[in-house]
Amino acid sequence: MKRSTGRLATAVTGTALLLGSLSAPASAHPGDDGARILVFSRTAGFRHDSIPEGVEAVRDLAAQRGFAVDATEDAGAFTPADLRRYRAVVFLSTTGDVLDARQQKAFEGYIRQGGGYVGIHAAADTEYDWAFYGGLVGARFRSHPAIQPARVTVEDRAHPATSHLSPVWNRTDEWYDYRTDPREKVHVLASLDESSYTGATMNGDHPIAWCQTYRGGRAFYTGGGHTEESYADPAFRAHLLGGIRYATGDARADCRPENGYRPLFDGTAASLGAWRQAGPGTFALDDDGTLTSAGGMGLLWYAASGFSSYSLKLDWRVAGDDNSGVFVGFPASDDPWSAVDKGYEIQIDATDVPEKTTGSVYGFQSADLARRDRALNPPGEWNTYEIRVEGEHLRVFLNGVEITDFTNTDPARSLTGGHIGIQNHGPDDQVSFRNIRIRELPATHTSRDH
Repeated sequence: MKRSTGRLATAVTGTALLLGSLSAPASAHPGDDGARILVFSRTAGFRHDSIPEGVEAVRDLAAQRGFAVDATEDAGAFTPADLRRYRAVVFLSTTGDVLDARQQKAFEGYIRQGGGYVGIHAAADTEYDWAFYGGLVGARFRSHPAIQPARVTVEDRAHPATSHLSPVWNRTDEWYDYRTDPREKVHVLASLDESSYTGATMNGDHPIAWCQTYRGGRAFYTGGGHTEESYADPAFRAHLLGGIRYATGDARADCRPENGYRPLFDGTAASLGAWRQAGPGTFALDDDGTLTSAGGMGLLWYAASGFSSYSLKLDWRVAGDDNSGVFVGFPASDDPWSAVDKGYEIQIDATDVPEKTTGSVYGFQSADLARRDRALNPPGEWNTYEIRVEGEHLRVFLNGVEITDFTNTDPARSLTGGHIGIQNHGPDDQVSFRNIRIRELPATHTSRDH
């Protein structure tokens, strides 16, 4: 709602990389802040010709950033003391059994203590008898058809590994089939359209990139990266860098498994047919399926139905010191002030007072600001809200982290049966939204699980 001056206090340091040559043992190249990443490409089975190109791609990304990267094929780097030096470990097309039992134990401890993991392509063809690693990578390689073009459906366009992509990503690679479908355990970022190529065996649901939190650590996997050409492709390089940024903790994302949601706005003009604009403001829909506020105060609200018990998810991005919000629990009305007076707003504006800042129930209750600041991505990057309503109980999750727990006690307002909407606040505010989806919950649902 009301704007205030000031600057966003939260800053997220961009991931930066510097890659040393493949050697044993690894050689360090200090970054500006001392943070390091380990790139590990040992093979005990098939060896990909593209490994040097993968190494070079990370080296190029490093030149733009400034982190230290140690590149090695020496499993001796997997000791508790050595692994503590790294924010993330990248398994670059490793194959077969590459670590002994002692080294595996050290890596498990590293992940349990909050370490990051990135798996690229044949990382899924690694350590079949190590159960912990199987859970970390998410799924194990089974087979692949010939290298060929395919359509990739981008399911999450807020994660830093996929936020730069259009809803459909056309590219050529060696497309892995996996022994199991990981969707129930991981957060799928992108999947293959099996009708777009030949030889697929996963019966229509074919995740190809995903993320998760696992046993205390962060994990990202992409099935791309077989071909040498992949590492010269700007879109794939940005995909890889986004995954590394998530694994290192330099970018936040909601990587909880997400199933059972249906779209309310999917990026198409057709999906806006169930929405209605109240007030003088507008939302502009661009070619990549993003809605951006314009024109002044108003509310774009979902008029087709109200909702009582539900999980609402949406992705949002601010350009700078901008103001908007998500309204819930208000009656149908073409007056945008009806939502203000009779509903609740989950605020987007990180520079206001605590009860009117990002994550707050505007004017009623502040978010946990310390947790909010740790979870928040800065202006220019995407964030994800989950707004979970169960009766008169409302919780807000920012990039998968619970930051607000609120119970309505106002007899003039009710969270059940109301509508939802997104706000345009003023002509100078530029706030964008993507991928608005909902999962309705049983009316008696009281569980805190996800």
